[in-house]
Parts: sequence; C-alpha cells; structure tokens
Amino acid sequence: MRTLISFGRLLALAGGALACTSAGFAQAPARDFATYRPTAQATRIETSQAPVIDGDIADAVWQRAKPIDEFYQLEPQEGQPPQEHTIVRVLYDEDNIYFSIMAQDTAPVTARVKQRDGSIDSDDLVRIYLDPDMTRRNGYIFEINPLGARREGLIQNNTDVIYQWNTLWSAKAKIVPGGWQAEVAIPFRSISYGSRADWGFDFFRLVRGKNERIRWSSVNKVIGSQDITHSGTLTGIEGIRPGIGLDVQAFALTRYRKNWDTGKDTGVSIRPSGNLFYKITPSLTGTLTYNTDFSDAPLDTRKVNISRFSLFYPERRDFFLQDASAFEFGGAPLSVNNDPNAAPFFSRRIGIVNDQPVNILGGAKLSGTYDDFGIGALSVLTAGGAGAGEQLLSAARITMPVLSESKLGLIVTNGDPTGLSENTVTGADFQFHDSNIVPGKILQGDFYYERSFSNVSGQDDSFGMQLDYPNEPWKASFRFKQVGERFDPALGFVSRPGIREYQGYVVRRDRPTDSFIRWWEVGAWSDMATDLSNNIQTLFHYDVWTGVLTEAGDFFMLEAWEDYENVPSFSLPHGIVVPAGEYTFPVLHFRTETAPGRFLSGVEDVQYGGFYGGKLLQTDTTLTVRPDDTFSVSGRHVMQQISMPGGNVAIHIAALDLSVNFTPDMEMRGQVQYDNISKAMALSFRYRWEFEPGSELLVVLGDDATLSGTYYQSHVTNFSIRLGKTFRL
Repeated sequence: MRTLISFGRLLALAGGALACTSAGFAQAPARDFATYRPTAQATRIETSQAPVIDGDIADAVWQRAKPIDEFYQLEPQEGQPPQEHTIVRVLYDEDNIYFSIMAQDTAPVTARVKQRDGSIDSDDLVRIYLDPDMTRRNGYIFEINPLGARREGLIQNNTDVIYQWNTLWSAKAKIVPGGWQAEVAIPFRSISYGSRADWGFDFFRLVRGKNERIRWSSVNKVIGSQDITHSGTLTGIEGIRPGIGLDVQAFALTRYRKNWDTGKDTGVSIRPSGNLFYKITPSLTGTLTYNTDFSDAPLDTRKVNISRFSLFYPERRDFFLQDASAFEFGGAPLSVNNDPNAAPFFSRRIGIVNDQPVNILGGAKLSGTYDDFGIGALSVLTAGGAGAGEQLLSAARITMPVLSESKLGLIVTNGDPTGLSENTVTGADFQFHDSNIVPGKILQGDFYYERSFSNVSGQDDSFGMQLDYPNEPWKASFRFKQVGERFDPALGFVSRPGIREYQGYVVRRDRPTDSFIRWWEVGAWSDMATDLSNNIQTLFHYDVWTGVLTEAGDFFMLEAWEDYENVPSFSLPHGIVVPAGEYTFPVLHFRTETAPGRFLSGVEDVQYGGFYGGKLLQTDTTLTVRPDDTFSVSGRHVMQQISMPGGNVAIHIAALDLSVNFTPDMEMRGQVQYDNISKAMALSFRYRWEFEPGSELLVVLGDDATLSGTYYQSHVTNFSIRLGKTFRL
C-alpha cells in the first residue's frame, strides 16, 4: 500500500514541479556563463525527520527543501535548457547531508552496471560535487546510476579524480515510469570540512541514451568534469555535530599460503589489522595504521616491456589512495598519461622492494587543510624482507592558495625502501589557474623545481614547466622538463634520467550543427628529448591526427608521425638485440571506441610502422559484454608482432575480467592475466559483501602460476577471509 501511495504522490509532485519549471525556463533570463555562479540553499531538519534512504523520494520531508531545477546543457547544445528535466533537493541535519534527485527521461533509461566502484559512466548517472572549504581546486565527487550502483572520488587540483578513494555513504535508486530517482546520504564525518556555512557545490547529469551532458554550474563544455573552479555555492550549512571525530577500522584476516615450489605451507594464520582516523579539526585528519592489509587490491594490468625505460604501475592500495591529492606535486596527476618521470613521491615505492611485497608494520598520516593551508604528511615503518631491513619512510607536503585560483607548494621526502642509501628530496611548485583573464576561457601553468640528496648518487635536480590553453575551438599546450643524470628520488619515480624534454601540441575542434557528428578535430604535436648536452635522443615530429565523436558516442581517430631515435644498445624479449645507432621510421596509428552504454562495447587500437630498423604491428583489443545488470564480462588482448634483422618476437598479453553483481553491495569478481613471454599467469577471485555501510566480508583466492602449452604449474597460492567493520565515535 505504501508503494502505491508513494508513487501517486510522486507523479503529482513531479508533474507540478515540471509545469512550474517549464514555465520558469520560458521566462529565464539569458545567462552569462563566463560569470554565472548559481546559489542554492540547504534546508535544515532534525535528525528524527531524516528521510529513509530507499530510493523513494515521495517522503514528505523532501518538500521542505527548495527545488534546484535550473540546469543547462554542456552537450550537445551548450547553454541551452536540457532535453530532459531534473529536480534536486538538499536537506541536512547535524550528522548528514541528503540529496534527492528526480531524473525524468522520455526514452528508456540506460542502466547495465550494478558494480560498486564500477564504470557507471557507461550508464545514465548523476554526480554530486562538494568542496566544503571552497578551495575551487580540491573536493569530492559522489556518483549514482539508476540501479543504485555508486562510486566516489577525490578531486585533485582540478586535473584528476582518484576513484580508488572510498568512504562511508548511502545511496539508493530506482527506475520509475518516465525516468528514475535517487536518494543520497553523506555523513559529514566522511568528508573534511571547515567552519564555513557556504560550500562549493555542483551537480552533473549524464543522459546516456542521448549522450546529453547537463550541469548546474560550470556551463562550459571545455571545463573538465573534474574541474570545480566554476562551481556554484550551497549555503546555510551550520550546526554540524562533529562528534568525537574518531573512526576505527578493525579487520580480522584469516590467511592460508602455500608455496608449491618449496613445499612450504604456512598453515592457517590469523592476523589483526586496522586503521584509526581522528579528525583533529573537521578539515584535518590524522590516521594511524597497523599491520596494513592490501588483500582488496586488484591485479595490476600486465605489461611486457619493449622499451629501454622502466614501466610505471599506478597505486592501487586503499591506504595510500586515501587523501592522495594532498601529496600531488607539479600540477599533473601521477599517471601514465601525465608522464610520471621525475615524480618526487610515488607511494607505490612503500611496501614493495625489488618487485616483492613487504609488510607494513605501522604508519601515521596527517592530511587535510588548516587555515587554507593544504597539509599532507606520511610516515610508514616497513618490515624487513626482499633483501632489505626495516625502513622508516616519510613524505610531507604543504600548499597555500595564491592569486585566487592558484597555489604554491613545498614537498619533502626521506628514506629509501631498499635501505641501500640515505635519501632526501625537496621541491617547490607553483600551479597557476585563471578563468578571468579571457572571459569564458581557461589559462593554466605549472612550474616546479626539486632536488635529491643521496649518499650514493650525490645531489642533482629536476625542474620543468607546462603552459595550457584548454579551450575550444583552439586548444594548445607546451611543456618542458629537465631531469638530472643523478636525480634519484628513492620514494619517487624516474624512468629516464639525464634528459631535457620538449612537448607541444595545437588542436582545432569544431562542432557541426544538424549532423551525426558531435565534434571533429585536427591537431599536430611534437615531442623531443635530448641529453643534457642538447644531443637529440628522441624526436616525434610531423605528427598529425584527426578525430571524430559521433552523436551516438562512437569515437574514431587516425594519426601518423615520424619517429627519430638515437639509442644505446638494448634488448627485447627473447634476447633480440637492438644495436646502438640512429633510427628514423614512420608510424600509423588508428583507434576506435564504441559508445559504452551498449550490450556489446569495445576498443580497438592498432599501430603499424617501423621499429628500430624493423617493423612493429601492435593491436590492443578490448570487448565488454553486459547482458544484464548482474553479469559483466570484459576481455582484452594485446599483440605486439616485432620483426627485426636479428630475429622476430610475437608478444601476446591476455586478460579476462568477470563480474557478477548480485546487488550494488555484493559482488563476485574473477580476474585472469597471462603473457607468453614470461608464461606467467595470475588469477584472482574475490567475493565482497558490504552488508551495511562500513561493514564488509571479503574472500580472496589468488594463484601465481606458469602456463607452458597445456601444462599449468602453480607456484604460490593464497586464500584469505577478511571481516572488517568501521566504528564511528
């Protein structure tokens, strides 16, 4: 009976709001989106009046909140009212902030992903942005799709979103006739906040069926989804109850490990671990960890190195991803696409020595803001192992805002995970961001200097700058970086020392009207690396490309360039030697991506051309099948066929990822990866059930093996059961 009554009320309320809002749109004044910053009021309620988070927005208490319903398109028609209507309401009590969303849709809702922290942007979704300290640079993202699948992330300096971050919050959604609806509850204790009553706030909706992107503020299609510089304001948040400010995560881990090569059986062991989070102030959190457990980390993406430089594997462990934005340096996030070479701090160095994991005995972390200063400090004690003794490893970072949208920062790291040196790195950076010099346009600049001190490598430095004009129809960028020959950050990452690198590109993007094409672009770029005597080592030039995105969401790109390399001798797999010398060869590159919301979606990337006096054909194929909202299967195959004067090598990397999502909070996931060079196969099977916010059961079975022909040989098998609960005081 409650369902029938609630649904009837829902139709009445939604219909009335739609009529009022449609009239409002007809009379809405023209907006200058270069300066438009809307404001909304959060409505205070008593804790006893809080809505039940079940996806039914017909609770009477929601009518106390003023509706937010003036949204605008980013795409396909920037600045125009949306084709689909959206109503958002905001309530809060002393413990939580609540959001209700009514997302009307005249077409069938796209909803296939039910995985917690999955790729829900292939579905319809809504995204809530919160910036409690009004930094306009760092904040939080909370996303939910029509099936109730949810994902959260940390906004890092308006350039990246760390989706591996997790916190406690609740959200439910349901599909209803004419669209879908959702309810969200975010505890204030789950985020950092200061004493401000006004918060930075924005709201985004993706209508996947139309590939329509809608936003409340930041109505400019060139503003990235992670950029909160132009966010609006949510007012009236006062009287929050901080409580004691203590969260205790307690884990009980039961583990069995068998080494099949040595016959060693560890038997069943029980290992307690835990994390303690204490809010020194509402915006500054202290963290302690004990016997840190990483059994929930997914497999690394398998790679085979065909270059002469070190491969980069991003951080995947939750403890280090929490508040990772507090440690970012130089303006660009630490990722493959943003060139991690010469990063002063890379948390993956902690707990991994000579590619072998070592236990983390304990650690302390301080992160957040204090009087507008950004603070990040970390100190970790690792156990002995992999040829190293116990090590105390530390990093500290502080930033301060300048010039409204920009910031200055300092960083210091100390320690060497291997124990082979005494190592310290210091650095300073200036990250410039301006959206006012040219109305409606953005200018960005990043500048950094860092120096390493080692009793083994000596002293050396790295410095660089980057200038960006990320706009439409013209976009351009230029970057310079120098890395000293002896620059050696033991807690950082260096793949190519002793170079100067120059990169630049310019792009023209146009958006035709009345066309199946959403946008097309042409561009040119160049990348040159020299040694410190200015002798060219690498030069990508004559590079041009063109790309097209269709209204349906399919993407096509064609690119060509000429590569010049002056290299020392190095080896490829199977011992094939690339002789020292100068090489010049052309390369052709094609990539296509289908719209992600389909039953079958995929990516095909093909590269063909010369390769150090030989030929390289490289294909990278990914297919994803989502037959319904419970099952998802994704397969990937990478082939690198190399023909050289000294011999040939064919590299094959295969990966399979299967997910079964019974509910958004209960998942079974299997991962299998294999490459034919090492013949190594990695298997991981995980069952995860978050039976209430902050309480979960995790079961993990992993096996490291080799597969030679049809012969499967297991080397190390791990099985663990972890029960965890967060106690909030």
